[in-house]
Amino acid sequence: MIDLHYWPTPNGHKITLFLEEARLPYTLIGVNIGTGEQFKPGFLKIAPNNRMPAIVDHAPADGGKPISVFESGAILLYLAGKTGKFLPKDLRGQVEVLEWLMWQMGGLGPMLGQNHHFANYAPEKIPYAIERYVKETSRLYGVLNKRLADRAFICGKSYTIADMASYPWIIPDRQGQNMEDFPHLARWHAAIKARPATVRAYARSKEVRPEAQVAITDEQRKVLFGQDKSVVK
Repeated sequence: MIDLHYWPTPNGHKITLFLEEARLPYTLIGVNIGTGEQFKPGFLKIAPNNRMPAIVDHAPADGGKPISVFESGAILLYLAGKTGKFLPKDLRGQVEVLEWLMWQMGGLGPMLGQNHHFANYAPEKIPYAIERYVKETSRLYGVLNKRLADRAFICGKSYTIADMASYPWIIPDRQGQNMEDFPHLARWHAAIKARPATVRAYARSKEVRPEAQVAITDEQRKVLFGQDKSVVK
């Protein structure tokens, strides 16, 4: 059994996508990042960067004691290794998937996260910052759109952890993008959205947050974005 410490964010959805696709049994443990649950000592033992998601695998492949893993990309790689699924077995195929997984972790996620922050969460609207990240989002959408022009999924015919990592971050309505400008990306996104495992993964989010949050409070903003070295304990 796997414990998934989770909140319904793009990084959280990555892991439920994998677990549902692989049909791995897991327990969903909510970590309400708006109220500061990510700073609880028990959670910090498995996620020292005070960020979710994190997992604890109580039945690791080596038969030893439970293994905890933090960082969504590391979790995807761990689960792919555990199950032998969604990561090619040949060297060149693995390299290709790892390239695009790192592209998401180092570029798509952080840049689109800044887009969300300045457009939706910052206490004041800073036109330069908004334009900067909306444009960078457009560029990254363009990179992915070009990549998907001649293939079903990011790394070819097969659905992999590279797709699972990128899919939850494509939220055009929140990111100032028009999907009509990215037809190959739109086709890929629609195909993943329709997968039964994707439907199940997103439905499970309601177990920890039954209703979508409409607006962020000042207290939540402080918890989410007012952190410095003092929170590292």
